[in-house]
Amino acid sequence: MLKLALLLTLAILCFTGCKAASDCCDTAEACCEDGKAPAAKGHLGHLRHVVFFKFKPDTTPEKLKEIEAAFAALPAKIPAMIDFEWGTDVGVESLSQGYTHAYLVTFKDEKGRAEYLPHPDHLKFVDLAKPHFDGVHVIDYVARK
Repeated sequence: MLKLALLLTLAILCFTGCKAASDCCDTAEACCEDGKAPAAKGHLGHLRHVVFFKFKPDTTPEKLKEIEAAFAALPAKIPAMIDFEWGTDVGVESLSQGYTHAYLVTFKDEKGRAEYLPHPDHLKFVDLAKPHFDGVHVIDYVARK
């Protein structure tokens, strides 16, 4: 069931990319003045890092907010993150298996991911959040149409 949920999520993410060739960007700099492309425009050819978290039942709402804020702060600290979005489960199919949080990080390429994973601010986030995880799933893929 989890594999089905992850595949469905990936399918949705893949199909929410560019609707026309003119909507796509070759580089993030070509899209917006701030160097970041809106998620809705897609990032064809870029590396997507999809993360799902399931939290331990005793994780307090305050700790969840701290973890959410810490992850959301990473794009300002790690330049390799060219796009970032997240949300909590609102599914009606009862397929989440307790996973409540989904994050989508976009890198230009594998080099960006290689900079992100050992980055001190990413590792600090992991140290904050890891004790509260009951499960984590990560899928990386190159965006294509």
